[in-house]
Amino acid sequence: MSDLDLGGQPTKPTQTATSAPPAGGLVLEAPAAVAVVEETQAVQAVPVSTEAQTELDKKAQAYVEDLTSMDMKSPAFTEKVNSIVLMGDSEIRKSSEVSNRMLQRPAAQGGKDSAQSKVSGTLVDLRRTITDLDPNRADLKGAKKLLKWMPGGNKIENYFMKYQSAQTHLDAIIRSLAGGQDELRKDNASIDVERTNMWNAMQKLGEYNQLATALDKAVEGKIAALEAEGRTEDAQIMKSDVLFAVRQRRQDIMTQMAVAVQGYLALDLVRKNNVELIRGVDRAQTTTVAALRTAVIVSQALSQQKIVLDQITALNSTTSSLIEKTSEQLKTQGAEIHQQAASSTIEIDKLQRAFDNVFQTMDAIDTFRSQATQNMAQTVQALEGQVQRAKPYLERSLRNSGIDATTSAQFQPPQERPGIPGSVPPQSPRQGEQPPYPGQQPPNQYPNQ
Repeated sequence: MSDLDLGGQPTKPTQTATSAPPAGGLVLEAPAAVAVVEETQAVQAVPVSTEAQTELDKKAQAYVEDLTSMDMKSPAFTEKVNSIVLMGDSEIRKSSEVSNRMLQRPAAQGGKDSAQSKVSGTLVDLRRTITDLDPNRADLKGAKKLLKWMPGGNKIENYFMKYQSAQTHLDAIIRSLAGGQDELRKDNASIDVERTNMWNAMQKLGEYNQLATALDKAVEGKIAALEAEGRTEDAQIMKSDVLFAVRQRRQDIMTQMAVAVQGYLALDLVRKNNVELIRGVDRAQTTTVAALRTAVIVSQALSQQKIVLDQITALNSTTSSLIEKTSEQLKTQGAEIHQQAASSTIEIDKLQRAFDNVFQTMDAIDTFRSQATQNMAQTVQALEGQVQRAKPYLERSLRNSGIDATTSAQFQPPQERPGIPGSVPPQSPRQGEQPPYPGQQPPNQYPNQ
Protein backbone atom coordinates (compact mmCIF):
# COMPACT_ATOMS: atom_id res chain seq x y z
CA MET A 1 0.00 0.00 0.00
CA SER A 2 1.31 3.49 -0.84
CA ASP A 3 2.22 5.99 1.92
CA LEU A 4 0.09 8.50 0.02
CA ASP A 5 -3.17 6.49 0.02
CA LEU A 6 -6.24 8.47 1.07
CA GLY A 7 -8.93 6.93 3.28
CA GLY A 8 -12.58 7.76 3.85
CA GLN A 9 -15.35 8.81 1.50
CA PRO A 10 -14.97 11.38 -1.30
CA THR A 11 -15.44 14.99 -0.20
CA LYS A 12 -17.79 17.60 -1.59
CA PRO A 13 -16.57 19.14 -4.87
CA THR A 14 -14.85 22.43 -5.51
CA GLN A 15 -12.33 23.57 -8.11
CA THR A 16 -8.60 22.79 -8.00
CA ALA A 17 -5.67 24.35 -9.83
CA THR A 18 -3.28 22.72 -12.26
CA SER A 19 0.49 23.12 -12.32
CA ALA A 20 2.77 23.89 -15.24
CA PRO A 21 4.53 21.03 -17.02
CA PRO A 22 8.09 20.29 -15.84
CA ALA A 23 10.93 22.18 -17.53
CA GLY A 24 14.30 20.63 -18.31
CA GLY A 25 16.98 20.02 -20.89
CA LEU A 26 15.79 16.60 -21.99
CA VAL A 27 15.73 15.96 -25.70
CA LEU A 28 12.90 13.42 -25.43
CA GLU A 29 9.45 14.67 -26.37
CA ALA A 30 6.51 13.99 -24.07
CA PRO A 31 3.50 12.11 -25.54
CA ALA A 32 0.57 14.15 -26.77
CA ALA A 33 -2.09 14.99 -24.18
CA VAL A 34 -5.47 13.23 -24.22
CA ALA A 35 -7.74 15.39 -26.36
CA VAL A 36 -11.08 13.83 -25.50
CA VAL A 37 -11.58 15.73 -22.23
CA GLU A 38 -9.23 18.54 -21.22
CA GLU A 39 -7.59 18.39 -17.77
CA THR A 40 -9.25 21.60 -16.64
CA GLN A 41 -12.62 20.25 -17.73
CA ALA A 42 -12.04 17.02 -15.80
CA VAL A 43 -11.01 18.94 -12.66
CA GLN A 44 -14.00 21.28 -12.91
CA ALA A 45 -16.32 18.32 -13.35
CA VAL A 46 -15.03 16.61 -10.18
CA PRO A 47 -13.64 19.34 -7.86
CA VAL A 48 -12.40 19.01 -4.24
CA SER A 49 -13.64 20.98 -1.23
CA THR A 50 -11.51 23.72 0.35
CA GLU A 51 -11.17 21.81 3.62
CA ALA A 52 -9.88 18.74 1.78
CA GLN A 53 -7.41 20.85 -0.19
CA THR A 54 -5.93 22.22 3.05
CA GLU A 55 -5.54 18.72 4.51
CA LEU A 56 -3.95 17.39 1.33
CA ASP A 57 -1.50 20.32 1.18
CA LYS A 58 -0.37 19.57 4.75
CA LYS A 59 0.00 15.87 3.92
CA ALA A 60 2.12 16.66 0.87
CA GLN A 61 4.34 19.09 2.79
CA ALA A 62 4.93 16.56 5.58
CA TYR A 63 5.77 13.87 3.03
CA VAL A 64 8.38 16.06 1.30
CA GLU A 65 9.97 17.09 4.62
CA ASP A 66 10.20 13.46 5.68
CA LEU A 67 11.67 12.54 2.30
CA THR A 68 14.42 15.19 2.34
CA SER A 69 15.46 14.24 5.88
CA MET A 70 16.51 10.79 4.64
CA ASP A 71 19.77 9.76 2.99
CA MET A 72 19.02 10.21 -0.72
CA LYS A 73 21.34 7.35 -1.66
CA SER A 74 19.78 4.82 0.71
CA PRO A 75 17.29 2.08 -0.27
CA ALA A 76 14.81 3.59 2.20
CA PHE A 77 14.75 6.79 0.15
CA THR A 78 14.07 4.81 -3.03
CA GLU A 79 11.26 2.89 -1.32
CA LYS A 80 9.77 6.16 -0.11
CA VAL A 81 9.82 7.57 -3.64
CA ASN A 82 8.17 4.41 -4.99
CA SER A 83 5.10 5.17 -2.89
CA ILE A 84 4.40 8.03 -5.31
CA VAL A 85 4.04 5.53 -8.15
CA LEU A 86 1.37 3.60 -6.19
CA MET A 87 -0.61 6.73 -5.29
CA GLY A 88 -4.28 6.29 -6.25
CA ASP A 89 -3.68 2.89 -7.85
CA SER A 90 -6.76 1.26 -6.31
CA GLU A 91 -9.05 4.13 -7.42
CA ILE A 92 -7.72 3.97 -10.97
CA ARG A 93 -8.42 0.24 -11.06
CA LYS A 94 -11.93 0.75 -9.67
CA SER A 95 -12.79 3.32 -12.32
CA SER A 96 -11.57 0.97 -15.06
CA GLU A 97 -13.53 -1.95 -13.58
CA VAL A 98 -16.73 0.09 -13.99
CA SER A 99 -16.13 0.17 -17.73
CA ASN A 100 -15.35 -3.55 -17.77
CA ARG A 101 -18.66 -4.36 -16.06
CA MET A 102 -20.52 -2.33 -18.67
CA LEU A 103 -18.73 -4.16 -21.49
CA GLN A 104 -19.75 -7.53 -20.05
CA ARG A 105 -23.44 -6.67 -20.36
CA PRO A 106 -25.23 -7.82 -23.56
CA ALA A 107 -26.34 -4.26 -24.37
CA ALA A 108 -22.74 -3.06 -24.49
CA GLN A 109 -21.61 -5.94 -26.67
CA GLY A 110 -23.90 -4.85 -29.47
CA GLY A 111 -25.05 -8.42 -30.07
CA LYS A 112 -28.39 -9.65 -31.26
CA ASP A 113 -29.54 -10.21 -27.66
CA SER A 114 -29.16 -6.56 -26.56
CA ALA A 115 -32.26 -4.50 -25.87
CA GLN A 116 -31.28 -1.86 -28.42
CA SER A 117 -30.80 -4.51 -31.10
CA LYS A 118 -34.15 -6.12 -30.32
CA VAL A 119 -36.04 -2.83 -30.47
CA SER A 120 -34.27 -1.59 -33.58
CA GLY A 121 -34.71 -4.97 -35.28
CA THR A 122 -38.40 -5.02 -34.43
CA LEU A 123 -38.87 -1.49 -35.75
CA VAL A 124 -37.11 -2.49 -38.96
CA ASP A 125 -39.39 -5.52 -39.19
CA LEU A 126 -42.37 -3.24 -38.70
CA ARG A 127 -41.16 -0.96 -41.47
CA ARG A 128 -40.55 -3.93 -43.76
CA THR A 129 -44.03 -5.27 -43.06
CA ILE A 130 -45.61 -1.95 -43.97
CA THR A 131 -43.59 -1.81 -47.18
CA ASP A 132 -44.38 -5.40 -48.15
CA LEU A 133 -48.10 -4.94 -47.61
CA ASP A 134 -48.18 -1.77 -49.71
CA PRO A 135 -49.83 -2.81 -53.03
CA ASN A 136 -48.08 0.04 -54.84
CA ARG A 137 -44.71 -1.59 -53.99
CA ALA A 138 -45.77 -5.20 -54.69
CA ASP A 139 -43.80 -6.85 -57.50
CA LEU A 140 -46.74 -7.85 -59.66
CA LYS A 141 -45.48 -6.63 -63.02
CA GLY A 142 -42.79 -7.48 -65.51
CA ALA A 143 -41.35 -10.69 -66.92
CA LYS A 144 -41.37 -12.45 -63.53
CA LYS A 145 -45.01 -13.35 -64.18
CA LEU A 146 -43.76 -15.65 -66.93
CA LEU A 147 -41.66 -17.58 -64.35
CA LYS A 148 -44.48 -18.45 -61.97
CA TRP A 149 -43.83 -22.16 -62.51
CA MET A 150 -40.53 -21.68 -60.56
CA PRO A 151 -40.50 -21.77 -56.71
CA GLY A 152 -41.64 -18.36 -55.51
CA GLY A 153 -42.43 -17.22 -59.02
CA ASN A 154 -46.17 -16.71 -58.51
CA LYS A 155 -46.11 -13.15 -57.15
CA ILE A 156 -49.89 -12.76 -57.00
CA GLU A 157 -50.32 -15.83 -54.80
CA ASN A 158 -47.53 -14.72 -52.47
CA TYR A 159 -49.05 -11.27 -52.33
CA PHE A 160 -52.37 -12.54 -50.96
CA MET A 161 -50.61 -14.95 -48.58
CA LYS A 162 -49.02 -11.92 -46.92
CA TYR A 163 -52.49 -10.48 -46.34
CA GLN A 164 -53.68 -13.72 -44.75
CA SER A 165 -50.84 -13.73 -42.18
CA ALA A 166 -50.74 -9.96 -41.63
CA GLN A 167 -52.68 -9.93 -38.35
CA THR A 168 -50.57 -12.69 -36.77
CA HIS A 169 -47.39 -10.92 -37.81
CA LEU A 170 -48.56 -7.60 -36.40
CA ASP A 171 -49.38 -9.19 -33.05
CA ALA A 172 -45.89 -10.70 -32.88
CA ILE A 173 -44.33 -7.32 -33.65
CA ILE A 174 -46.31 -5.63 -30.86
CA ARG A 175 -45.27 -8.27 -28.33
CA SER A 176 -41.63 -7.97 -29.37
CA LEU A 177 -41.74 -4.18 -29.02
CA ALA A 178 -43.17 -4.48 -25.51
CA GLY A 179 -40.42 -6.93 -24.50
CA GLY A 180 -37.70 -4.67 -25.91
CA GLN A 181 -39.16 -1.73 -24.05
CA ASP A 182 -38.87 -3.62 -20.74
CA GLU A 183 -35.24 -4.49 -21.52
CA LEU A 184 -34.46 -0.83 -22.16
CA ARG A 185 -35.89 0.11 -18.77
CA LYS A 186 -33.68 -2.54 -17.12
CA ASP A 187 -30.66 -1.21 -18.98
CA ASN A 188 -31.32 2.29 -17.70
CA ALA A 189 -31.53 1.00 -14.13
CA SER A 190 -28.14 -0.71 -14.52
CA ILE A 191 -26.64 2.40 -16.10
CA ASP A 192 -27.77 4.52 -13.14
CA VAL A 193 -25.95 2.17 -10.74
CA GLU A 194 -22.77 2.23 -12.83
CA ARG A 195 -22.84 6.03 -13.09
CA THR A 196 -23.10 6.27 -9.29
CA ASN A 197 -20.07 4.00 -8.83
CA MET A 198 -18.14 5.91 -11.48
CA TRP A 199 -18.93 9.24 -9.80
CA ASN A 200 -17.57 8.00 -6.45
CA ALA A 201 -14.35 6.83 -8.13
CA MET A 202 -14.02 10.16 -9.95
CA GLN A 203 -14.35 12.09 -6.68
CA LYS A 204 -11.55 10.04 -5.12
CA LEU A 205 -9.38 10.58 -8.19
CA GLY A 206 -9.99 14.32 -7.79
CA GLU A 207 -8.57 14.18 -4.27
CA TYR A 208 -5.50 12.30 -5.49
CA ASN A 209 -5.04 14.89 -8.20
CA GLN A 210 -5.08 17.63 -5.56
CA LEU A 211 -2.51 15.67 -3.52
CA ALA A 212 -0.28 15.27 -6.59
CA THR A 213 -0.58 19.01 -7.27
CA ALA A 214 0.44 19.80 -3.69
CA LEU A 215 3.37 17.37 -3.94
CA ASP A 216 4.46 19.03 -7.18
CA LYS A 217 4.57 22.46 -5.55
CA ALA A 218 6.26 21.19 -2.37
CA VAL A 219 8.97 19.33 -4.30
CA GLU A 220 9.65 22.36 -6.49
CA GLY A 221 10.03 24.52 -3.40
CA LYS A 222 12.38 22.03 -1.77
CA ILE A 223 14.51 21.82 -4.92
CA ALA A 224 14.88 25.60 -4.96
CA ALA A 225 15.87 25.56 -1.27
CA LEU A 226 18.50 22.86 -1.83
CA GLU A 227 19.99 24.79 -4.74
CA ALA A 228 20.15 27.93 -2.61
CA GLU A 229 22.03 25.96 0.09
CA GLY A 230 24.55 24.73 -2.49
CA ARG A 231 23.38 21.10 -2.33
CA THR A 232 23.21 20.78 -6.11
CA GLU A 233 23.58 16.99 -6.11
CA ASP A 234 20.64 16.53 -3.73
CA ALA A 235 18.62 19.02 -5.76
CA GLN A 236 19.35 17.07 -8.93
CA ILE A 237 18.27 13.80 -7.28
CA MET A 238 15.03 15.41 -6.10
CA LYS A 239 14.37 16.73 -9.58
CA SER A 240 15.17 13.58 -11.56
CA ASP A 241 13.75 10.99 -9.15
CA VAL A 242 11.04 12.65 -7.06
CA LEU A 243 9.66 15.46 -9.23
CA PHE A 244 9.59 13.23 -12.30
CA ALA A 245 7.66 10.52 -10.43
CA VAL A 246 5.18 13.07 -9.03
CA ARG A 247 4.40 14.63 -12.39
CA GLN A 248 4.23 11.28 -14.14
CA ARG A 249 1.73 9.97 -11.59
CA ARG A 250 -0.25 13.19 -11.76
CA GLN A 251 -0.46 12.80 -15.52
CA ASP A 252 -1.76 9.23 -15.10
CA ILE A 253 -4.39 10.38 -12.59
CA MET A 254 -5.53 13.25 -14.83
CA THR A 255 -5.73 10.95 -17.85
CA GLN A 256 -7.87 8.45 -15.93
CA MET A 257 -10.08 11.30 -14.68
CA ALA A 258 -10.61 12.53 -18.24
CA VAL A 259 -11.50 9.03 -19.42
CA ALA A 260 -13.85 8.54 -16.45
CA VAL A 261 -15.59 11.88 -17.06
CA GLN A 262 -16.14 11.05 -20.71
CA GLY A 263 -17.44 7.61 -19.76
CA TYR A 264 -19.82 9.16 -17.25
CA LEU A 265 -21.16 11.56 -19.89
CA ALA A 266 -21.38 8.76 -22.47
CA LEU A 267 -23.46 6.62 -20.10
CA ASP A 268 -25.79 9.56 -19.55
CA LEU A 269 -26.19 9.91 -23.32
CA VAL A 270 -26.96 6.19 -23.65
CA ARG A 271 -29.55 6.48 -20.90
CA LYS A 272 -31.23 9.40 -22.70
CA ASN A 273 -31.21 7.48 -25.99
CA ASN A 274 -32.90 4.55 -24.26
CA VAL A 275 -35.59 6.91 -22.97
CA GLU A 276 -36.21 8.12 -26.53
CA LEU A 277 -36.40 4.53 -27.77
CA ILE A 278 -38.97 3.73 -25.07
CA ARG A 279 -41.07 6.66 -26.23
CA GLY A 280 -40.65 5.56 -29.85
CA VAL A 281 -41.97 2.11 -28.97
CA ASP A 282 -45.05 3.71 -27.42
CA ARG A 283 -45.68 5.64 -30.63
CA ALA A 284 -45.13 2.53 -32.77
CA GLN A 285 -47.63 0.53 -30.70
CA THR A 286 -50.32 3.15 -31.24
CA THR A 287 -50.07 5.39 -34.30
CA THR A 288 -47.90 3.26 -36.59
CA VAL A 289 -49.72 -0.02 -35.97
CA ALA A 290 -53.10 1.66 -36.43
CA ALA A 291 -51.98 3.11 -39.76
CA LEU A 292 -50.67 -0.30 -40.82
CA ARG A 293 -53.95 -2.02 -40.03
CA THR A 294 -55.78 0.59 -42.11
CA ALA A 295 -53.42 -0.01 -45.02
CA VAL A 296 -53.99 -3.77 -44.81
CA ILE A 297 -57.77 -3.34 -44.89
CA VAL A 298 -57.56 -1.02 -47.90
CA SER A 299 -55.14 -3.32 -49.71
CA GLN A 300 -57.37 -6.36 -49.23
CA ALA A 301 -60.20 -4.45 -50.92
CA LEU A 302 -58.31 -4.20 -54.21
CA SER A 303 -59.91 -6.04 -57.08
CA GLN A 304 -58.38 -9.22 -58.48
CA GLN A 305 -59.50 -8.10 -61.94
CA LYS A 306 -57.45 -4.91 -61.65
CA ILE A 307 -54.36 -6.91 -60.78
CA VAL A 308 -54.89 -9.28 -63.73
CA LEU A 309 -55.37 -6.34 -66.10
CA ASP A 310 -52.11 -4.81 -64.92
CA GLN A 311 -50.38 -8.12 -65.48
CA ILE A 312 -51.61 -8.37 -69.07
CA THR A 313 -50.49 -4.83 -69.83
CA ALA A 314 -47.10 -5.46 -68.28
CA LEU A 315 -46.73 -8.72 -70.25
CA ASN A 316 -47.39 -7.03 -73.59
CA SER A 317 -44.98 -4.23 -72.81
CA THR A 318 -42.30 -6.66 -71.71
CA THR A 319 -42.62 -8.76 -74.87
CA SER A 320 -42.19 -5.72 -77.09
CA SER A 321 -39.18 -4.58 -75.10
CA LEU A 322 -37.55 -8.01 -75.33
CA ILE A 323 -37.83 -8.08 -79.13
CA GLU A 324 -36.38 -4.58 -79.46
CA LYS A 325 -33.48 -5.19 -77.05
CA THR A 326 -32.58 -8.48 -78.78
CA SER A 327 -32.15 -6.73 -82.13
CA GLU A 328 -30.08 -3.95 -80.55
CA GLN A 329 -27.80 -6.50 -78.89
CA LEU A 330 -27.24 -8.33 -82.20
CA LYS A 331 -26.31 -5.07 -83.89
CA THR A 332 -23.86 -3.97 -81.21
CA GLN A 333 -22.21 -7.32 -80.50
CA GLY A 334 -21.67 -8.18 -84.18
CA ALA A 335 -19.77 -4.94 -84.83
CA GLU A 336 -17.61 -5.42 -81.72
CA ILE A 337 -16.66 -8.98 -82.73
CA HIS A 338 -15.39 -7.89 -86.19
CA GLN A 339 -13.52 -4.92 -84.72
CA GLN A 340 -11.74 -7.13 -82.16
CA ALA A 341 -10.76 -9.69 -84.81
CA ALA A 342 -9.00 -7.01 -86.87
CA SER A 343 -7.00 -5.46 -83.99
CA SER A 344 -3.51 -6.53 -82.79
CA THR A 345 -3.17 -8.60 -79.60
CA ILE A 346 -0.19 -6.70 -78.09
CA GLU A 347 0.75 -3.01 -78.55
CA ILE A 348 4.43 -2.60 -79.52
CA ASP A 349 4.80 0.83 -77.84
CA LYS A 350 3.69 -0.49 -74.47
CA LEU A 351 6.05 -3.48 -74.77
CA GLN A 352 8.97 -1.09 -75.46
CA ARG A 353 8.07 1.05 -72.43
CA ALA A 354 7.98 -2.08 -70.27
CA PHE A 355 11.58 -2.95 -71.20
CA ASP A 356 12.69 0.66 -70.55
CA ASN A 357 11.15 0.54 -67.06
CA VAL A 358 13.00 -2.71 -66.24
CA PHE A 359 16.36 -1.26 -67.33
CA GLN A 360 15.80 1.96 -65.33
CA THR A 361 14.95 -0.08 -62.24
CA MET A 362 18.17 -2.11 -62.49
CA ASP A 363 20.25 1.10 -62.84
CA ALA A 364 18.50 2.64 -59.81
CA ILE A 365 19.26 -0.45 -57.68
CA ASP A 366 22.98 -0.27 -58.54
CA THR A 367 23.12 3.44 -57.65
CA PHE A 368 21.26 2.85 -54.36
CA ARG A 369 23.62 0.10 -53.22
CA SER A 370 26.67 2.26 -53.95
CA GLN A 371 25.28 5.13 -51.86
CA ALA A 372 24.00 2.84 -49.09
CA THR A 373 27.51 1.44 -48.49
CA GLN A 374 28.82 4.89 -47.56
CA ASN A 375 25.77 5.70 -45.42
CA MET A 376 26.09 2.45 -43.47
CA ALA A 377 29.76 3.24 -42.67
CA GLN A 378 28.73 6.64 -41.28
CA THR A 379 25.93 5.02 -39.28
CA VAL A 380 28.37 2.55 -37.67
CA GLN A 381 30.66 5.40 -36.62
CA ALA A 382 27.74 7.37 -35.16
CA LEU A 383 26.51 4.37 -33.16
CA GLU A 384 29.97 3.73 -31.72
CA GLY A 385 30.15 7.35 -30.60
CA GLN A 386 26.74 7.10 -28.90
CA VAL A 387 27.82 3.94 -27.04
CA GLN A 388 30.89 5.79 -25.73
CA ARG A 389 28.67 8.70 -24.59
CA ALA A 390 26.36 6.32 -22.72
CA LYS A 391 29.14 5.00 -20.47
CA PRO A 392 29.04 7.75 -17.75
CA TYR A 393 25.24 7.53 -17.61
CA LEU A 394 25.43 3.77 -17.08
CA GLU A 395 27.92 4.22 -14.24
CA ARG A 396 25.68 6.80 -12.60
CA SER A 397 22.72 4.42 -12.89
CA LEU A 398 24.76 1.68 -11.20
CA ARG A 399 25.66 4.00 -8.34
CA ASN A 400 22.00 5.01 -7.87
CA SER A 401 21.08 1.33 -7.69
CA GLY A 402 23.55 0.77 -4.85
CA ILE A 403 26.08 -1.19 -6.97
CA ASP A 404 29.75 -0.27 -6.75
CA ALA A 405 30.81 0.60 -10.28
CA THR A 406 34.45 -0.29 -9.51
CA THR A 407 33.60 -3.89 -8.62
CA SER A 408 30.93 -4.43 -11.27
CA ALA A 409 31.53 -5.70 -14.76
CA GLN A 410 33.28 -2.95 -16.66
CA PHE A 411 31.39 -1.40 -19.58
CA GLN A 412 33.91 -1.88 -22.38
CA PRO A 413 33.50 0.33 -25.44
CA PRO A 414 34.30 -1.04 -28.87
CA GLN A 415 38.07 -1.62 -29.28
CA GLU A 416 40.01 -0.31 -32.21
CA ARG A 417 41.15 -3.01 -34.56
CA PRO A 418 44.16 -2.37 -36.74
CA GLY A 419 43.16 -1.70 -40.27
CA ILE A 420 39.51 -0.90 -39.44
CA PRO A 421 38.87 2.88 -39.71
CA GLY A 422 36.28 4.49 -37.40
CA SER A 423 36.69 2.06 -34.45
CA VAL A 424 37.34 3.42 -30.92
CA PRO A 425 40.93 2.99 -29.54
CA PRO A 426 41.27 1.21 -26.16
CA GLN A 427 41.35 3.49 -23.13
CA SER A 428 43.29 3.07 -19.92
CA PRO A 429 41.32 2.84 -16.61
CA ARG A 430 40.43 6.14 -15.01
CA GLN A 431 41.95 7.20 -11.70
CA GLY A 432 40.61 5.04 -8.86
CA GLU A 433 39.38 2.25 -11.14
CA GLN A 434 40.82 -1.28 -11.38
CA PRO A 435 41.83 -2.66 -14.76
CA PRO A 436 39.47 -5.31 -16.14
CA TYR A 437 42.17 -7.96 -15.72
CA PRO A 438 43.94 -7.43 -12.32
CA GLY A 439 47.59 -8.44 -12.21
CA GLN A 440 47.90 -9.14 -15.90
CA GLN A 441 47.71 -7.52 -19.25
CA PRO A 442 44.40 -7.77 -21.10
CA PRO A 443 44.40 -10.62 -23.60
CA ASN A 444 44.86 -9.88 -27.21
CA GLN A 445 41.34 -9.64 -28.64
CA TYR A 446 42.61 -10.16 -32.11
CA PRO A 447 45.15 -13.03 -31.97
CA ASN A 448 45.41 -13.32 -35.71
CA GLN A 449 46.80 -9.83 -36.09
